[in-house]
Amino acid sequence: MAAGGFCKLPHGTVVVALNLPIPAGGPAGVRVLVHAQNRARALTRLSNLGMRAVFLRGNAQPPTPDEITAVLHHPDGLIWRTAPDGEAIVTELWRPIRDLLRRSATPA
Repeated sequence: MAAGGFCKLPHGTVVVALNLPIPAGGPAGVRVLVHAQNRARALTRLSNLGMRAVFLRGNAQPPTPDEITAVLHHPDGLIWRTAPDGEAIVTELWRPIRDLLRRSATPA
């Protein structure tokens, strides 16, 4: 289960934003952005990467215009960064999803 939301773009595709906890522990989770043909395909892309328990319920935290621009300009259309705590401003850059998967696969 994840908090997040989606935004339908004028040309018919969607951008889905999800806040996910980090399984290895730590103070913050991650914000994942996915660009896909529809919401179901976006969640399928995450499921295929091993994030099987990810569901989107509602539209409480849709992607911001800056987030939409970031994911549309990334060749994979799948990016992440540390989720902000409350109203904190995040200065961290967006990273490709393979960096997150590599990070979580490394034993602590």
